[in-house]
Amino acid sequence: MDVLRSVLDFLPPPMRDPVMFAIPFFLLLLTIEWTAARKLERTVDGQRAPAGAFHTKDAWTSISMGLVSVATTAGWKLLAVLGYAALYAYVAPWQLPADKWYTWAIALLGVDLLWYTYHRVAHRVRLVWAAHQAHHSSEYFNFATALRQKWNNSGEIVAWIPLPLLGIPPWVVFASFSVNLIYQFWVHTERVGKLWRPIEFVFNTPSHHRVHHGSDQLYLDRNYGGILIIWDRLFGTFQQEVFRPHYGLTKPVGTYNIWKLQTHEYVAIARDVRSARRWTDRLGYVFGPPGWTPERKDESARVHT
Repeated sequence: MDVLRSVLDFLPPPMRDPVMFAIPFFLLLLTIEWTAARKLERTVDGQRAPAGAFHTKDAWTSISMGLVSVATTAGWKLLAVLGYAALYAYVAPWQLPADKWYTWAIALLGVDLLWYTYHRVAHRVRLVWAAHQAHHSSEYFNFATALRQKWNNSGEIVAWIPLPLLGIPPWVVFASFSVNLIYQFWVHTERVGKLWRPIEFVFNTPSHHRVHHGSDQLYLDRNYGGILIIWDRLFGTFQQEVFRPHYGLTKPVGTYNIWKLQTHEYVAIARDVRSARRWTDRLGYVFGPPGWTPERKDESARVHT
């Protein structure tokens, strides 16, 4: 237990989480972008909102979901640190020093690759998508949308397990993911066009992430990268932005109720499972891709419900 206690000592106080320090800058950028929009816009009679527009209720819904996620994420991390610490102390074949540059390089690169992996699974496995879809539920794309975070981080917690197994201190894992999350904030905007080609080739940018949030068939299930877009280029999930996306889910939820936005897909899964007659169909509704039905078992069908 002394070893485990020494590992837990690595964990800094909650306020040292880089995300907490970044919140004022998030709010500052959000305010600047909101002001730049000049006036609040809403979609009326099927007309699309102009690029960079904000909608009051939508923006406050996103901000509210983000505030709750600060607390839920802290809770998930508290649970995860115990397991990570045990893996780091008792299972990992070595312990990498937190004060060496290569430990941080491995952690940052590892978090980004594992984020790509988790993110791709989240779009292809309905049970995981049920948590992630809340982030995609806005029909607007701006800095407020970046704050529209899920409350169930269990999938990410599982995804990071290889890092403490590689001997990376648990608090370095969490700090690295915070850096990744902070980076992803600025790519949620229509105010930034395409950047210098080398940057667009290597890094995730607003142009790449606009594609990811698009509900158009060409854009579905593309550009999963967090900081680096090279994972998508390597693994065949990259899509260039060729037209302005239609944002949101293919089947909009149609509510600003943050509880419903977070839970409606779980409810839909339960309803589909109850109505299924065969166990194979029940498993398909849970672990198949979003939009899976017994009549449509093509795994390549890309439908976000």
